[in-house]
Amino acid sequence: MGRKDSILVRQHLHCDSCYSRRCRAPVEPSASCALLPCRLLCGAVFHLCKEEEHLLLCPNVRVPCLNAQYGCPVQLPRSSRAAHLQVCPASVVCCSMEWNRWPSNIACSQPHTELLENLLRERERFGCLDLAMALQDQDALFHSIKMKKLFPELIQTAEEEAKEEQRLEEEMKKEKEKKKQAFMEKEAAERPVLSQAEREAIARASEVDAGLLENYNAWERMFSMEMGGCRESEGTAGAGRGQARGKGRGKSLGSLKEEEEATCDGAAASTSSACSSSLTGKPKKKSFVYGKLEPMKIITVRTFKIPTSFTARQGRIRNPGFYKRENKAVDTSDLGVAPGDMPVWEEVQASLLCSLERERRGHLIAESTSSDSLLMDEGTQTYSFLSAPFRRNTSLADLTAGKPLELHLQLQVESVTSRQNKASSAFTFLCGHTFQRTEYGKHFKNIHSDIQMCVNGWFEQRCPLAYMGCTYSQRRFRPSTYEATVNFNEELGCFGLHPSTPFSQPAGGGHAEGGEDRLSSLPYEVLCHMASFLDSQSLSQLALVSRLMRQVCSSLLQDRGMVTLRWERTSSSHGRAKWRVTHRVWQFSSLFSPVDAWSFRDVPSISEHLKVCPYNEVESKTEKIRLPLVREEIKPKKSCKGPTLVTLFQEKRIMM
Repeated sequence: MGRKDSILVRQHLHCDSCYSRRCRAPVEPSASCALLPCRLLCGAVFHLCKEEEHLLLCPNVRVPCLNAQYGCPVQLPRSSRAAHLQVCPASVVCCSMEWNRWPSNIACSQPHTELLENLLRERERFGCLDLAMALQDQDALFHSIKMKKLFPELIQTAEEEAKEEQRLEEEMKKEKEKKKQAFMEKEAAERPVLSQAEREAIARASEVDAGLLENYNAWERMFSMEMGGCRESEGTAGAGRGQARGKGRGKSLGSLKEEEEATCDGAAASTSSACSSSLTGKPKKKSFVYGKLEPMKIITVRTFKIPTSFTARQGRIRNPGFYKRENKAVDTSDLGVAPGDMPVWEEVQASLLCSLERERRGHLIAESTSSDSLLMDEGTQTYSFLSAPFRRNTSLADLTAGKPLELHLQLQVESVTSRQNKASSAFTFLCGHTFQRTEYGKHFKNIHSDIQMCVNGWFEQRCPLAYMGCTYSQRRFRPSTYEATVNFNEELGCFGLHPSTPFSQPAGGGHAEGGEDRLSSLPYEVLCHMASFLDSQSLSQLALVSRLMRQVCSSLLQDRGMVTLRWERTSSSHGRAKWRVTHRVWQFSSLFSPVDAWSFRDVPSISEHLKVCPYNEVESKTEKIRLPLVREEIKPKKSCKGPTLVTLFQEKRIMM
């Protein structure tokens, strides 16, 4: 019997259909019960038998959040659940903003290699926003490109990878042994070597019992004898194995001998039969020996197929090539070029080209074209890399880890949405940061609309001679209410605001008498109140300062933080893959203090930089330049009519 049925059983006949707040029905055990108001003061009046049913709808009953299964621990009245969704820590929004970047060396644009090289050389000094964003996108792109998908023919097999790992382990062991041996030799060189007589003399001098010395010498002699016996037995065993290998190599299929089955009883029977044969004088029957074996010749029989029609197949009409086909394979050796002179591909450029080709039409190892049903040409694109073969899980970022940093994407960003048709030769990047529902609008306005899409030329202005290699740039905007500088945090992969207010260090260095900083010496309640004024990005960084600050920031997680589920892929007993939640992650978002309006910074104009720019070479012209001359020819008027526009143009001629 369910819960609903039990409720209906307890209700009375009158109460089942009574909804009046002023019911005056008499109280009868089998018909009706008394009226009473809600104990949670929601204003409802009902019969006593309907109290349990009313709790399922009462707006003042405390219930878990709608996102309780996603990690929200809040218990709140039922009437407040809708308003709580706006600030719920489990109501997380993932930013889906997309943008495009073109490769830096495409044919339709200038590569600007000098500018990129100078920027990479001085990136720690200037900290340009567009360069930091481009490097962040390039790192994400290189980690997403797997060599196994692009070049499966150059991937190591499991056996080769296991052999390489074994080889690396052996090399590490050899290095450890060499280090250990060198350390022992060093210790032995520093420590004086004593002879046996000197050791015995030292032992006697230290008043060691003579019987113990005799026992020690006896054990030493026994141990040396055992070592000699082990060496002798190892040599004998090695010689026996060598003879066995020599005998094994001499056997062949020409003298294959039939062996008898050997059992425990058969061993005794063979002994008795040998004795009886020697007594009777009858020779023992030899086991049967096969002659020389030859492989049997297999004859393929082609059965006759009864024709079903007088009409010949369309493929055999006027097609002599049907009966005779020739398969011819060629490779790079047919080109007549030495293997050392073959071009070697650069991993990054080849991977980016193949990735764009795969995105456009799918990268195939072999491209085949057929002119008719019989002739087919197959062409295979081969690649030669210095770092090949690759491991199975190798990404492009692993190959470029030990190389000098280079930028293979353009600094300019193109805005595009998923609903637009984007170019096939550009890479698409996704923001992917998570925020609370109330923070997403501020993030999109400040980060994507104000900074990211206006960083090239408007928010950050570069020198007009940047194409020649000048790295000068200036940031033109700041928040209108306070002085701060926009920077890019490479660890978090997001923008941030750095206040430029001058900070004066106290005389004591900011530390109290006990060695603790002055901020940590404040009461816990004061620290929590001060932390409530910080933005989410500052709270996430403050939590990394100390354990006390981590406790302070954790007290604000339910109000300012967000919770997400961490999923893990597991395999069931039947071999099927499934996903399960391992734990819940509480964290702060990367949103900085929202900026409602921006204002221009007090910085000099870019023309002031051009006066001292090293790439601005002023060229003074001293030679005379001939300018065009306009000469008017005055002709006598032949009529009384006035000049028209056509006649005026005909009278004026341009003379050089």
